[in-house]
Amino acid sequence: EVQLVESGGGWVQPGGSLRLSCAASGFTFDDYAMGWVRQAPGKGLEWVSAISWSGDSTNYADSVKGQFTISRDNAKNTVYLQMNSLKPEDTAVYYCATGTHYGEKGTQVTVSS
Repeated sequence: EVQLVESGGGWVQPGGSLRLSCAASGFTFDDYAMGWVRQAPGKGLEWVSAISWSGDSTNYADSVKGQFTISRDNAKNTVYLQMNSLKPEDTAVYYCATGTHYGEKGTQVTVSS
């Protein structure tokens, strides 16, 4: 059974940073691309970033390009999202994803002063 467990969210002031983690299990992690999506209050899911199985290729939504960095550690079955210069509009629940699987709970990120 595929399991994706996100962590690392919290409250941060505008301009701050957070690092999200996603621990994966139940599949061969280094065979699959991984990604992050988010859902802001009252809005639908927004794709944020993706990384290839090897980590050699990354992609970002225009809204976070230059601000967020995705990475992975295949030895730890973990994917990360480093978020810098956070803005109030980055407030959302962040979910880890692979294929059609998403983390069940996500991790809440709140950016406010």
